[in-house]
Amino acid sequence: MSVEYSRRDYSTYRARPRARIRRRRRRLTALLGVVALIAVGAVMLVPLAKRAIEHFELPLQYASIIRQQAAQKHIDPALIAAVIYAETRFNPRTSVTGAEGLMQIEPATARFLARRSHGYTFRTADLGTPEVNIAYGTYYLRYLLNEYHGSKLLALAAYNGGETNVNDWLAAAQAQHRTLRISDIPLAQTRGYVAEVLTKQRAYRKQYARELGYG
Repeated sequence: MSVEYSRRDYSTYRARPRARIRRRRRRLTALLGVVALIAVGAVMLVPLAKRAIEHFELPLQYASIIRQQAAQKHIDPALIAAVIYAETRFNPRTSVTGAEGLMQIEPATARFLARRSHGYTFRTADLGTPEVNIAYGTYYLRYLLNEYHGSKLLALAAYNGGETNVNDWLAAAQAQHRTLRISDIPLAQTRGYVAEVLTKQRAYRKQYARELGYG
């Protein structure tokens, strides 16, 4: 073996570990880059995921229609959204009693509202249209608020349990010289309904302030 060959072979032998080190450094750098990208992506996705979960738990659709009707009927838009949530979770359907659409308007109630609002062209099938359903539901809510002098508790109880029942409960409370409280509502469904709507009203106002026109 010549001296020249031995030196070249030794030089090659020494270069191999350095090449391996450089490759390892490149792989480590690439890995750190991937980890950094994943970390940045996670940071960006967390708010989106949180928002998606919040929307799933407290859905909101037709915000522009709700704002419009709220302004026309002088009702808190969060209250309208909360009623829709309690009625259908923004997933319209026909109830066993025949109530239709997002705000679950019964045909008889809709015809009554149509006469009051001069909606002479109204048809029951129109309740399947979100704009019509929210308009009639909001009109009915405004009517009940007027009937009960602005009391949300009584209006919501009547929306769910009917005016006749609420008038009976109110008379019983007045006979005892006190106001009607949620706990005084004898129907568990209506009692739970009123409590849920009032709770969700606060939640909608907080979670969807921009969408519902608060800021």
